[in-house]
Amino acid sequence: MTVVSRRLALLGAALGVLGTVPAAAQQPSVTPDSVRHLLARYQDPMMAIHDGYHSTLACVEFPEGAMGVHFINVQNIGPTVDPSKPQVLMYEPVGDSLRLAGAEWFVPLATGVKEAPVLFGETFDGPMDGHHPVMPHELRHYDLHVWLFKDNPHGMFTSVNSAISCAGQPYRVMGEMEPTVRHR
Repeated sequence: MTVVSRRLALLGAALGVLGTVPAAAQQPSVTPDSVRHLLARYQDPMMAIHDGYHSTLACVEFPEGAMGVHFINVQNIGPTVDPSKPQVLMYEPVGDSLRLAGAEWFVPLATGVKEAPVLFGETFDGPMDGHHPVMPHELRHYDLHVWLFKDNPHGMFTSVNSAISCAGQPYRVMGEMEPTVRHR
């Protein structure tokens, strides 16, 4: 079993035991700028690890652009979203370091969610299958990518960022976008 497979097994186990995350997303004072300020401490990936995020190792790239290296925190997974606790942090590989580029809010259907969540006035993409090989196909979910720290030429809420590349990265994973995902 690979490191990624073990982490995904832990994710699956966590889905069965996690409760609801506070629904702070309903607060009108929550904006991308305020969340950017809250998440700024994760510009150091070691702080993300300290706070429970774990790297998937893979640098996820598509023909339209990349998502970078994902760090996931299974403790933040639930049927509702909290803007201050994204389930995934996305890092851009730059030389031999990682630079925080954005965050992803991720809600698996297994949590009991019945409709697409909304955050920052944006409806989540999905539902969609899990993005193999980083997660099992069976992990159907909604997600919203928000490029808080790296400008995206196609918009802050577009799933991939054409200004990011995984070229030359040892764990580069190429994928294809699903029709339920915005990729302008």
